[in-house]
Amino acid sequence: MALAEAGPARVVRSGQKDELYRSGLRSAAGAALHGLAGAKKWLEWRREIELLSDVAYFVLTTLSGYQTLGEEYVNIVQVDSTKKRVPSFLRRAAFISLHTVVPYYLEKGLLHLEHELQLEADGARTLQSNPALGFFSRTLIRNWIQRQVRELTDQQKKTALQIVYVLKQSIPLLHRLHLAVFYIHGTFYHLSKRIAGIRYLRFGGVQAEDRSIRSSYKFLGIISLFHLLLTISVQMYSFKQKQRARQEWKLHRSLAPQKNMTKEKATGRHSRCTLCLEERRHTTATPCGHLFCWECITEWCNTR
Repeated sequence: MALAEAGPARVVRSGQKDELYRSGLRSAAGAALHGLAGAKKWLEWRREIELLSDVAYFVLTTLSGYQTLGEEYVNIVQVDSTKKRVPSFLRRAAFISLHTVVPYYLEKGLLHLEHELQLEADGARTLQSNPALGFFSRTLIRNWIQRQVRELTDQQKKTALQIVYVLKQSIPLLHRLHLAVFYIHGTFYHLSKRIAGIRYLRFGGVQAEDRSIRSSYKFLGIISLFHLLLTISVQMYSFKQKQRARQEWKLHRSLAPQKNMTKEKATGRHSRCTLCLEERRHTTATPCGHLFCWECITEWCNTR
């Protein structure tokens, strides 16, 4: 049977079908843990159970040399960059690692690094445990991150916290960019497959159907690129506005402190912000009626 390059519609349907089966496997594993160990353990180990379920799904299919359920559903097979051979064992193992393990550790690493930097910035080392950190918070990597963070200066910690924030915002944008490129070119639906060099060939079906659908996907890819550029522009504008507001707040905070102290003594009112313990600037009331500095309460909401 002749093989031809799989169209984007088949690849998308295959990915959606695989995600459906993976979601069912994760739900079943999570329900089993919830029933055996209770809600607390399930919440603590939820991400690890999802990781193990995804790894088990791909080990039993891709790593073992079989089609996934989604690939079998649309009649496509994996090939390497030459389009003549099935991907090697190492290439398939690399894909599984990049698709499941690496995103998990990247997410947990950024979350834990941000957690440690915020602890150092707040000057407190005793906070309630965060269930989102999961098993990662009890590994040797956590201790290594703590040692590295303690050796940083205050300015380096602020810079590192900004870098972590930029990375957390950039990763979803990178996936959206890669998806738009896939819509235009029709190959490598997942970023992990692009890095591992795994393509798809189809058998069966009419080739003219794939060609007619490909033009629609190209148009969708162009729209996705424009939407992505608009999103990035809005985020950059918001970031600049936030930076300018912060600079204005710092400038206003440094002006005439004695005048405000005199005014407080004259009126007999307490106008200190309970977050920064200094004179309130741009006083803002929360729905509960408490008063804070505008910059303090917005920064607290962003980080908490």
